Amino acid sequence: MTYLITGGAGFIGSHLAEYLLMKGEQVIVIDDLSTGSVANLLHLKGNSKLECHYETIFDRHLLAELVDRSDVIYHLAAAVGVRLIIERPVHTIETNVTGTERVLHAAAKKGKPVFIASTSEVYGKNTHGTFQEDDDLVLGSTSKCRWGYAASKAVDEFLSLAYCKQNKLPVTIGRFFNTVGPRQTARYGMVLPTFINQAIANDPITIFGTGKQSRCFGYVGEVVEAIYRLMHSPSAIGQVVNIGNDQEITIEELAILIKDRVGSNSQINYIPYDAAYESGFEDMFRRKPCLDRLEKLTGFRPRMKVAQIVDRVLESLPESKSVLAPAMMPHIHSSHSTPLAASAGSD
Repeated sequence: MTYLITGGAGFIGSHLAEYLLMKGEQVIVIDDLSTGSVANLLHLKGNSKLECHYETIFDRHLLAELVDRSDVIYHLAAAVGVRLIIERPVHTIETNVTGTERVLHAAAKKGKPVFIASTSEVYGKNTHGTFQEDDDLVLGSTSKCRWGYAASKAVDEFLSLAYCKQNKLPVTIGRFFNTVGPRQTARYGMVLPTFINQAIANDPITIFGTGKQSRCFGYVGEVVEAIYRLMHSPSAIGQVVNIGNDQEITIEELAILIKDRVGSNSQINYIPYDAAYESGFEDMFRRKPCLDRLEKLTGFRPRMKVAQIVDRVLESLPESKSVLAPAMMPHIHSSHSTPLAASAGSD
């Protein structure tokens, strides 16, 4: 089969490309490199089953051609990261809404199955302890541009389900919860690579807010396996599915864990949200997914613990080897001796 990945040079997209190629599938990547990087795919260079187009999905003719040649479409291209959302709100909304509309329109012409990447951000300020897919979406005021991203992805979901209902397009929507792992960049404020970079450099580890807010971090290899399985589950068509890990950790605990894993002398500094982002910035105190629907549809549930994820990220960084705490080195080498994507979901 041939798989088209929009945003295929991005963090999740590059891991998905690697996963599919290892299964012997044909992979077509399109990415404008606005947040992705050619470096994410360099290790796959020379694979005859990989075809890359470093162009925009707003090129209607190219997109139509690539959709026509594909059997399955993974639409991962999007504006991501809190920092980017705050700094470029127009870009965020236009990229997410218009980009998704273009992909759905092209796919509908050929009836090609589509996976649409959404986000846990759509739950907004909903205070449920554990988010279920049919929970209400509670977004903040339109005067807070922080909620523009969540709103744009919610529109993506409405539009996708409308195409599914009206045009009978096979669509599956995945709501990602804090996916992390090797090749994720700190460039747009992603918390785990940011903390790791700071710890390795013995710089202050900067926590925005009190640090008592909790998150669930899913390993990218397990996330990729989940979305692959979803697209091979007929029952997932027309469904919205949470994708991630349901093991909680506070941001403060994450900083301490990373500091200990690295053996860092970094201090932990706390910065108010207003100083970090903008006046009146709002955040979710807790973000935990219910994974029952994912497990029912795929028979799979991500389970990798945060400490294991941190170890795998550290193992992937050449510069980390000389600064890792000595007691950690044997554990890291023994915990992972095969290519990252090859062992995805096996631990």
